[in-house]
Amino acid sequence: MLEPIDLAELTPDELAVALEPTGFPRFHARQVYRWIHGRGVTDPAQMSDLPQPLRAALVQSYRISTPRIVADDTSSDGTRKLALELADHRRIEAVFIPDTPSMTFCISTQVGCAMACDFCLTGKMGLVRNLTAGEIVGQVRVLASVTGLLGQPFNIVLMGMGEPLHNYDATMKAIAMLHEPDGMALSPKRITLSTVGIVPALDRLATEPLMPNLAVSIHATTEEMRTRLVPPNKRYPLREILAACRRFPVKHRSRITFEYVLLDGVNDTPEDARRLVTLLEGIRAKVNLIPLNPAPGIPYERPSDD
Repeated sequence: MLEPIDLAELTPDELAVALEPTGFPRFHARQVYRWIHGRGVTDPAQMSDLPQPLRAALVQSYRISTPRIVADDTSSDGTRKLALELADHRRIEAVFIPDTPSMTFCISTQVGCAMACDFCLTGKMGLVRNLTAGEIVGQVRVLASVTGLLGQPFNIVLMGMGEPLHNYDATMKAIAMLHEPDGMALSPKRITLSTVGIVPALDRLATEPLMPNLAVSIHATTEEMRTRLVPPNKRYPLREILAACRRFPVKHRSRITFEYVLLDGVNDTPEDARRLVTLLEGIRAKVNLIPLNPAPGIPYERPSDD
């Protein structure tokens, strides 16, 4: 028996095709999309502007999946971390960061991660599987609903579990779905994609019509140290990543963010600071210094505030 089509995975045009067997006009597809992604409603019975027979057909012949909250923890600074369970019972994390004036959702693109960064717990898991576009968008829908931000402005950072450019097609489809006027109507300017730097995918990203902000995780200022901390550097060395960044079409008044996790006594010397300035010369850049958040299983410590 065939699995019912999951409407939460589809763009409005794909929805129109999927609903053709119901015999209803195509414009209803945009109404369904608006209910799911604009209003966070996944029960067809509550989709009040749809004909009753169409609502019944949605219940009988289709499904609308949404990640299920299995844990919801709030820290002292208001940051809220959600553990979400997917349809196959795999679990991911999504985070709400209520930093004023921006409200930011940190979203996962994979279950686990293949990048194996030496200071990252997710990297210790290895890659379990890619998320679908609907699962990526579903995290945003859940966070917007529980924070009361549906219909309100917020930002998204694709830097939860996983490497977005390692799941390229699903990530870009999710960005397109989030941008849909009948959904969350999110401007790409409000979306930041964070990557360790997969050079062919960076060059492909540079040609996309919907281009998010770019953040590149470098974490070191020499090839040797970066290979130790970020194993993909063996294949895509820092010099090639920075060359791709120099080719990248940065919008007017925008910059590429370079993320740098500070590890005590490893990559936090004055010499590293000076090398970083030299490496980024000629790139419209800003640097986000992130003191390590230590945890059991990570063989590094946070540097002192000094």
